[in-house]
Amino acid sequence: MNTKTLNEIDYYRLRDEIAGYCVSTEGREKLLQREPLRKSEEIENLKNLSREWSVYFSAGRANPISGWEPVHPLLSVIKARGASLTLEQVHYLGQFVTSVNSIRKAIGLHAQELSLKLLEEQVAKLPDITDMEKKIFRIITPDGELRELPEIIAIRKQIASLNAKIRTVMQGFTSDQKLSDVLQSNVPVLRNGRQVLAVKASLQNRIPGIVHEVSQTAQTVYVEPEEAVLCSNELIQKEFELQAVIKKILLELTESLQPSIPAIKQALPVMTLFDDTQAAARWGQSRECTYALPAGNEPPLLLKARHPLLGEKAVPIDIRFMEGKRVLIITGPNTGGKTVSLKTFALLSMLNQSGFPIPAAEGTRLPVFSNVFADIGDDQSLDQSLSTFSSHMKNIAQAVNSAKSDTLILLDELGSGTDPQEGTAISMAVLDELIKRKSFVLVTTHQGILKNYGYTNPCCINASVEFNQDTLSPSYHLLMGVPGESHALDIAQKSGLPTEICKAARTYIATEQADVSALIRGLNRKHVELNKVQKEAERLAAEAQDKTDRLKARELELRRLESNLKKGKQQELNDFLIHSRCQLENLVRTLKEGEITREKTLSVKQYIAELTEDTMRLDRKIEAEEEKLARDEKKFEAEQAAAKKHATASNKKTKKKMSNAEALKYATSNVVETSDNSKAAGVKKAAAQLVPLSFAPGATVRTSSGTQGVLVEQTKKGVWQVQFGSIKMALKEKDLKLVQSEGSADSSANAYKPDISIELADDASNGIYERPVFELRLLGMRADDAVRALERQVDLCVLHNFPHFSVIHGKGDGVLMQAVSDYLSHCPVVAEFSKAPAEDGGAGKTYVTLK
Repeated sequence: MNTKTLNEIDYYRLRDEIAGYCVSTEGREKLLQREPLRKSEEIENLKNLSREWSVYFSAGRANPISGWEPVHPLLSVIKARGASLTLEQVHYLGQFVTSVNSIRKAIGLHAQELSLKLLEEQVAKLPDITDMEKKIFRIITPDGELRELPEIIAIRKQIASLNAKIRTVMQGFTSDQKLSDVLQSNVPVLRNGRQVLAVKASLQNRIPGIVHEVSQTAQTVYVEPEEAVLCSNELIQKEFELQAVIKKILLELTESLQPSIPAIKQALPVMTLFDDTQAAARWGQSRECTYALPAGNEPPLLLKARHPLLGEKAVPIDIRFMEGKRVLIITGPNTGGKTVSLKTFALLSMLNQSGFPIPAAEGTRLPVFSNVFADIGDDQSLDQSLSTFSSHMKNIAQAVNSAKSDTLILLDELGSGTDPQEGTAISMAVLDELIKRKSFVLVTTHQGILKNYGYTNPCCINASVEFNQDTLSPSYHLLMGVPGESHALDIAQKSGLPTEICKAARTYIATEQADVSALIRGLNRKHVELNKVQKEAERLAAEAQDKTDRLKARELELRRLESNLKKGKQQELNDFLIHSRCQLENLVRTLKEGEITREKTLSVKQYIAELTEDTMRLDRKIEAEEEKLARDEKKFEAEQAAAKKHATASNKKTKKKMSNAEALKYATSNVVETSDNSKAAGVKKAAAQLVPLSFAPGATVRTSSGTQGVLVEQTKKGVWQVQFGSIKMALKEKDLKLVQSEGSADSSANAYKPDISIELADDASNGIYERPVFELRLLGMRADDAVRALERQVDLCVLHNFPHFSVIHGKGDGVLMQAVSDYLSHCPVVAEFSKAPAEDGGAGKTYVTLK
């Protein structure tokens, strides 16, 4: 079918509306894929099933089909060896089985009473699923909950007993008056799935147990008493056992359902057919629809047909094709309902061919069309350079070329959009061809010649939309066999057009004369206006070119921003690589404590190499994009310079180019002489602006993140050591941008000499620089060395926006621990720090969070 025409006549809107009456997801998806059918047997079968559903619902019976979630995707899970359905998926199967049994019972009970022969035949195709039903509902309830099976009850009792025991232990602590000054709260709280007590940090030794968490203020610690620890551990084991038992039950159920796969495949299409046909029946009842009879060899007939989207506003119309007449020409006034009549006939025909009921009276008969074409409305297309008339001709040409004896063609306002004489000539030739091909054609027109054509041609029949002469308004009824008048003057006068104009128009019609001289004067005026339009077009073209240049510059700016974002993402990947290296190093240390094999060592090395190679590959890709973007920016700047040079070529002949010395003299002459110092500063600034910037020691640079620093020295080709305040870093030259220094020339010489320098790491040749670590190990260091290492870590974290890390200093005699605590307490960038929980190192490890 022609999908464009189906969309124009609102077929898909009605199909979506009918699909909303489906109760299952699979039935709705199936109905949304339905297109008008071409085989009468399939159409009549669908309509007859819907008819029987209408009889069933009219008898006051409730819908026997209950909704179910999609079950077809579950077949692959059931079929796979070792796979297991989830509890939710088992519930889906339970819903489907319930719906199958419900419809079998309902149709079997009322089939004889209501003569539901076709529904009974379809129910007979449903397989026996009793065994599958027993298996499913032995495990779950109708609501989808897991039943209390013997193997589950015992474990749940043990879980309940352990929970009660834990509550008793907790109650013993909270009700003990001796501990009232120790506890922050008398109500236990949950931390990490365990019940704990909120204990004052200074008195935590009063309640021996495991510390699970420390408050942000470090005033409260959450302790799980030793008496509750064993119970909690046992509780976790029992809950794990429960989940294992449930998983085993579901796995056994899934394996037992494998023989039922053919039954599910057999039942599913029958159930979706039931859902689709009952949806059509319920929609038809809500719209007071009937089922069209097959036309056979008789002409089409629509009785009291209503457009379903107009609702109560729809005026019923009759459309009668007579024997041997296959072209219907509808005339009449504007807004009289001519186009609606075309759409109503086509839409109801397509709904009928989809097996749906239609909003029409009993006795309506419709043929089966192999295709439908339409030229409705104004399809003017600017992007395809199609005028109104061209778009009409394109649609009509497609319809004529595809026309057959069983094709339905709708032509709205045939012959419009061009010279009336030529338009009517084309219209009559088109109708001659369509009559020769014996197609069904519905035409609307205002052309008087076509009205005469319909009157004289034996294959055509005229019709008109009724017009009330008293009220001067259409009644929207369709009168068969009678051509109609446009009543343009009557409608114009009622719409507010002055009476004098209407009288003049009637005079023109009576005399059939027109003022040709006025047309010539109009053409002269149009010629003058054309010159103005051409000048305006040139101005607009210049503005468009300027806008294009600005858009191109904006595009380059956005590409630069995108490149910076990618570099930031690569930075995150580098951090991830370092983190992964730390994790793998920890893994290697763990392996050393146990059995070390060559395979394990090789796998760790291979993992590190792959991560490093991925990061380097992405680095190279970003560098290539950076180079391409730089070339495009230079090309754009060159184009802009050439355009500017071309635009000012005449002016440059009269101008003299200034030398650097003259420019310096001009710059210094414009300095405001408020003082000697300010004048000197102005001269220096002007001179500095004329000196080209270059990468050299002492030059001021800025990173992509906006941080400004000073070049110290070039460590190797393309890599510079840059000073940022008290920190020096080695960065690539391509990541730096030269900026004009605002200070004096010798300011860098007096700069603060840093005592911390961040150099290239051992693997700097691969493009990886020193970065902060997730876990700083200070074990075995002297206090001074440890503080310097910690200070270095904090600087790196601030530089790389690294907000969290941990410090391993051990307990020992407490010297390192105290030194770390003293430094963190007075460091201005540290937001907070706290001891690690017992299971992660306890007092020998400190968590640090930066501002």
